[in-house]
Amino acid sequence: MPGPPTNIAISNISPRSVTLQFKPGYDGKTSISLWLVEAQIGVIGENEEWVIVHQLANEPDARSLEVQGLNPYTYYRFRMRQVNIVGTSPPSQPSRKIQTLQAPPDIAPANITLRTASETSLWLRWVPLPEWEYNGNPELVGYRVQYSRLGSKAGVLSHIIPDRQEREFTIEDLEEWAEYEVKVQAFNGIGPGPWSQPVHGRTRESVPSSGPANVSAFATTSSSVLVRWGEVPETDRNGLILGYKVIYKDKDAESALRFWTVEGNTTYSVQLTGLGKYVLYEIQVLAFTRIGDGMPSSPPIFERTLDDVPGPPVGILFPEVRTSSVRLIWQPPAQPNGIILAYQIAFRKNSSSITSASVDVLNPSARQYTATGLKPESVYVFRLTAQTRKGWGEAAEALVVTTEKRAHPQPTSRPVVPQEEVQARSVLLSWEPGSDGLSPIRYYTIQYKELPDSNWTVHSASVNHEATSYVIDKLKPFTSYLFRVKATNDIGDSEYSEESEAITTLQDAPDKAPTILSVTPHTTTSVLVRWKPPPEEEINGILLGFRVRYRELRYDRLRSFTVRTVNNPSANWAELTDLNKHKRYEIRLSVYNAVGEGPTSSPQEVFVGEAVPTAAPQNVAIQSSTATQLDVTWDPPPLEAQNGDIQGYKIYYWEFQLQNETERLRTLFLPELSVKLKNLTGYTTYMISVAAFNAAGDSPRSLPTRGRTQQAAPSAPSFIHFSELTTTSVNMSWGEPKQPNGIVEGYRVVYEPCTPVDGVSKVVTVDVKGSTPLWMKIKDLADGVTYNFRIRAKTLTYGPEIEANITTGPGEGAPGPPGEPFISRYGSALTLHWSSGDPGRAPITRYVIEARPSDEGLWDILIKDIPKEVTSYTLNLDTLREGVTYDFRVIAVNDYGYGSPSAPSPSISAQKVSPFYEEWWFLVVIALVGLIFILLLIFILIIRGQSKKYTKKTDSGGLSNCTSLPLSHGEMVQLDEGRFPALELNNRRLSVKNSFCRKNGIYTRSPPRPSPGSLHYSDEDVSIKYNDLVPAESSSLTEKPSEVSDSQGSDSEYELDPSRQKTHSFVNHYISDPTYYNSWRRQQKGVSRPPAYGYAQPDTVAEQESRPHPPPLPPLPPLLPHSNPSPHPQGQGTLFRPKGSRTPTPSLLTSDSPSQHTLYRPPSSLGTSAQVPATGFSSFV
Repeated sequence: MPGPPTNIAISNISPRSVTLQFKPGYDGKTSISLWLVEAQIGVIGENEEWVIVHQLANEPDARSLEVQGLNPYTYYRFRMRQVNIVGTSPPSQPSRKIQTLQAPPDIAPANITLRTASETSLWLRWVPLPEWEYNGNPELVGYRVQYSRLGSKAGVLSHIIPDRQEREFTIEDLEEWAEYEVKVQAFNGIGPGPWSQPVHGRTRESVPSSGPANVSAFATTSSSVLVRWGEVPETDRNGLILGYKVIYKDKDAESALRFWTVEGNTTYSVQLTGLGKYVLYEIQVLAFTRIGDGMPSSPPIFERTLDDVPGPPVGILFPEVRTSSVRLIWQPPAQPNGIILAYQIAFRKNSSSITSASVDVLNPSARQYTATGLKPESVYVFRLTAQTRKGWGEAAEALVVTTEKRAHPQPTSRPVVPQEEVQARSVLLSWEPGSDGLSPIRYYTIQYKELPDSNWTVHSASVNHEATSYVIDKLKPFTSYLFRVKATNDIGDSEYSEESEAITTLQDAPDKAPTILSVTPHTTTSVLVRWKPPPEEEINGILLGFRVRYRELRYDRLRSFTVRTVNNPSANWAELTDLNKHKRYEIRLSVYNAVGEGPTSSPQEVFVGEAVPTAAPQNVAIQSSTATQLDVTWDPPPLEAQNGDIQGYKIYYWEFQLQNETERLRTLFLPELSVKLKNLTGYTTYMISVAAFNAAGDSPRSLPTRGRTQQAAPSAPSFIHFSELTTTSVNMSWGEPKQPNGIVEGYRVVYEPCTPVDGVSKVVTVDVKGSTPLWMKIKDLADGVTYNFRIRAKTLTYGPEIEANITTGPGEGAPGPPGEPFISRYGSALTLHWSSGDPGRAPITRYVIEARPSDEGLWDILIKDIPKEVTSYTLNLDTLREGVTYDFRVIAVNDYGYGSPSAPSPSISAQKVSPFYEEWWFLVVIALVGLIFILLLIFILIIRGQSKKYTKKTDSGGLSNCTSLPLSHGEMVQLDEGRFPALELNNRRLSVKNSFCRKNGIYTRSPPRPSPGSLHYSDEDVSIKYNDLVPAESSSLTEKPSEVSDSQGSDSEYELDPSRQKTHSFVNHYISDPTYYNSWRRQQKGVSRPPAYGYAQPDTVAEQESRPHPPPLPPLPPLLPHSNPSPHPQGQGTLFRPKGSRTPTPSLLTSDSPSQHTLYRPPSSLGTSAQVPATGFSSFV
């Protein structure tokens, strides 16, 4: 096998060829039969395709060769192979990349079409050159359009289009109805390419730009004028002349223009008839084409009709009427028909003959006349006639009554309009005159009102006095009206008559045509016409539909219209089908109602045979190729929707949700079905839509399809910002990359001093995660040193970096150092004190406290925003690390930045004083207290057990074994006041068991104390035991409800000191007190007493309370032993106690024991609540 060639060199670079020099490789001990040259074309890269561009055979000794057939202004890279009889060698090393030289374009733009755009413009279209045909710098590629009018001696005109992708141009400022020749060429920076084949087009017809020449007029009679004119100059015809119109109007009157139409372009005169007599007319002539009316002739000419006898004078009135004389006034004739030479007045009695009339002739300036010698209460007839040189004209007659009893006329009857006299634009109004008030009616005034308006309008104010009907014209078709009439005589006006009934005029043909909005080719043989109907008030009735007229246009003659009727009044479009290809059509539109058809619209032209594609490209697919490229593929529109050959595609693409800001267009001028969109943003979602186009225009766009480019290296962070700059630290923040091109995983921050610090230049690299805040506090800086900071973002890889420099230390104008701080300590709080220093160039705005561990730690900001007025600050030791010694310093801040720090404070430890509960002795105390509580609990349990044993013994012994122990009054009070209050104040529900009995000389344990209100005694017992007592004066004890309290006994025992025993017992104490004795004894009959507490009462309570007679004496509670000291005692009772005594809170106990006793209480002992005992009672057992 041969070896590859080596040492490839390139020379003689031209637009279409280069020369390669090379050194042959190993020949394999046989001759080389073929040299192969391969190249990468356009896009150069390791992965790009190599294509064979040249072969040289049978030249084994070749050392150079010329490669031809290259494209101008194209990048190439070459490599070679050599072939022998065994095979082909491996490729040589690639050559350097070269670009061929520029050359003029080789071809002209293709598919040149020229269409009529307007009366003065042509629409030129072509297919732009493909990129590989530019042969030069694309920025310098453009097109040159050359055009000239056929048959004209005028020069050739041209226009340069600098946009290389432009594919159409409208040639403006052309002559109307003129044929032009147009051709196009492409050019680049080197020169122009060849011209395209010429194409021809004619501008659209227009209206004539000037009127006929040599216009003249000649009055033939008093009511006719003969008008003559010449042809319109050929250059101003602008189309085929279809006829002429004579425009004329009364020069001295504000009348509308009147037209006299002459059809055809071979007639050049017309006789105007029906003109006013002796009227000066202004006359012009214009020509019209199928497009419309041209400019009228200029200047206008003037001609007056011949004179004639005048019309009657008008406005005859008799303002002064006497019994023997009258004065009349008048106005000149409305139609003088010449120059008024005189007036003639003849008057006579209405009953006399014409021959008896008195006649006077007056000069032409006379406007009034007084007739005398008349007979009273007579009717006279006055005749007034005007005279011109043609003779006396028509006379005006008026009646007058020689009386002084004249009055205003009465209103006419209600006017009526017969239905058969109703027309589309006029009606016949009839009425009956009212009384003339002895003064003949001179004229009538007619008003009308258009419904639903509310304003009346005067139609005529000079209706003949003899008329009883009048034709009202100039009305609107299909409109409702009301009418009324007013009469006028010499005295004045009558009231208006009653309104007529509402009259609706008939429908009429529409007055206006619809407006054609657009005429667009739909297919190659059809067009779509869209329109807007005329205003409703111009339809003059009910709209029934539209009529579309269209015909093929020819330059030499016109064809008749084809009419298509659209019977839908709400339609706004129609499609005209089966048209001839490659023909121009004229389209007009009109509306019709039940009466007829309205005028046609202005003509619209369209070229049939070229139509835009009616469907979008299909199956658009996107493939992500790289971080900056998307590959897009699609299928063409359906064949039936292409409407001709597809010339190319337009690819619209934009960033998702940013269409208005980022939409771009890529145009393919060949019917290719794929494109590579390059230079996109990495990791960005794009929306892509494709449209096809042909010679007629663009198809609809396809639905947007979504695609996303791959990740790439991000752009540099958007900014670096420094803040809180001190002598040793700075806070650096940065912004996200403007183009992340993927998911930002993190940032790399690198900083180093610009000059070595102490001979060392330390480079610090910090990696920051992308999810963390975009800032970093850097503390290990040296004072007064300039540092360089660099940061870059990372996605799949790191992107470019952004850098900035910052110098540590206070800036110019920053505050000076505050005074050295000193520290005072109180508990866990430290207070720093300092004095203010130099404020710098601006007032101090705040202070900052920095701290550092004393063991060579870094200074860091501890407290930021301390008000400027403050010179001390207290901080808690909890903010510091315990056991670490700290130094503190203070920095002042103003608008220029951080100032110089103060000197460090003395070092202070952050060791906190331990609270007492963390001391060792506190745990010992807790343990001892717990032990005491345990012993006390054991003691209570032992006492409780002994109490249960004692209860059993007393139950077996009975009541007879107990001996009452007498207590003195003071001892009893001492027991009550000294034991129970303590229990009450501590809210302890304890019961005190008193030993009032003893056995065998030993104080015995008292039975449990029952709850108040639960122990009952019977009246029988009271009367039996205490009937020997002498009753005292009755009295009652009343206590405040707030003093009411109760108590409950517990199982604990209470032993009395024997020395405290007295002969005066508790019972005897209360018996001997007459107050308590009487209060027990005096009970009201039939009063039901609730218990002291809200406990359920046994049935015996109700039985005892229902007895008719209360007991004579209150019972004393016996000392009853309980057989069971359980929480539910079997015997309960209620006692009084003196006012001021206190009772412990009772427990909620009930008993169902049958051995219960009932104790009656006086009414004064009832509490305010069923659950509150009366104050002054105490319960003991």
